[in-house]
Amino acid sequence: MPAKGASFVTSVVVIGGGVIGLSVAWRAAQRGLRVTVADPAPGQGASHAAAGMLTPVGEAAHGETDLLRLGLDSLARFPAFTTELTALTSQPTGFRETGTLQVGYDADDLAILSELRALQEAMNVPVQQLSGRECRMLEPMLDPAIRGGLLVAGDGSVDPRLLTRALLAAARQVGVTLVTQATAEVITRDGRAGGIRLADGTEISADWVVLAAGWNSAGIAGLPAGTAPQVRPVKGQILRLRGNPAQPLLARSVRGIVRGSCVYLVPREDGELVIGATQEELGPDSRVTAGGVWELLRDARTLLPGITELEFAEASAGLRPGTPDNAPILGPSPLPGLVLATGHFRSGILLAPATADIIAEYLATQRLPAIAGQFAVTRFSGQDGQHGQDRQHGQDRQHGPDGVQP
Repeated sequence: MPAKGASFVTSVVVIGGGVIGLSVAWRAAQRGLRVTVADPAPGQGASHAAAGMLTPVGEAAHGETDLLRLGLDSLARFPAFTTELTALTSQPTGFRETGTLQVGYDADDLAILSELRALQEAMNVPVQQLSGRECRMLEPMLDPAIRGGLLVAGDGSVDPRLLTRALLAAARQVGVTLVTQATAEVITRDGRAGGIRLADGTEISADWVVLAAGWNSAGIAGLPAGTAPQVRPVKGQILRLRGNPAQPLLARSVRGIVRGSCVYLVPREDGELVIGATQEELGPDSRVTAGGVWELLRDARTLLPGITELEFAEASAGLRPGTPDNAPILGPSPLPGLVLATGHFRSGILLAPATADIIAEYLATQRLPAIAGQFAVTRFSGQDGQHGQDRQHGQDRQHGPDGVQP
């Protein structure tokens, strides 16, 4: 930690210490770059609230083929990513490859799942259609009224809180400097991003500035007009219940549609059950509300009546970084020296391995991997960003695979 008001030099400074920022820092340092991460509370933002579902297939949506491809690519990197983290730090990540069961409670809900299945098949991704009885054979504690579902065997999950701790430890082990302060502004010199100024006046000069500050990315001071990415906060409320690890209610993640509302339940090996998540266009509002908690518990209990016996451990809310098209912004910005790794919306945890490799490759070689080509900030040229807000406004608990990441 530098002395207050001092200045120092690094190759790369990363603004943001969530799962995305820490993953980028770790991979960039492994490429031989001197890396500094600036965040007043690393790992305590949206990453801390996220559920950690790794469900690119379950999240498939019309017009998002490129995002599905990126999600599948990142999911394929997860086993090696988490194995390497644990080998380096001896810390667990909670990574599980148990698949996801998507269920519909009534006939109308099942019809929605049928539309989803048709979309998944059109995108050539593997899913298995199940009857209600077959769903309960996989998950006996589900309510008998469930009409049917889809099994996505290739999906997984991870515990974002464990993952963040492992990433912090790994980053330190490869020499990343962690500065627990907020970024006051980006410093520009001769038309190029040249570092950042911290809240206490300390200046960090850098060859590259990586903006990975989630929904805060649009509000960083010092960026020239037209440079800030189009990112907005999307609130998500999420619950955690505590159960008996020896007698888990679920073996795998369950995503359900209950009378038109979406809810998901993610089991952990320690007996925790995560329930999420609302999706609310309320600006930077991170309050937990009685209505949000009630709706989540209502729909979760409809699918899994046994949750009423679990201990209520936590209710929290975080802010996802949404973009006009719900996809991340990756790669160089219009300001030379400023690299973007933000806007991951519902898929921040899922896309961390791919994002880290993409950004580290660019920092080391100034070449952007082909898979990132569709996620450049230039795709928003000429847009005002409003259509994305119109698309999401008022939609409560639509999708939400990993809670609120990030």
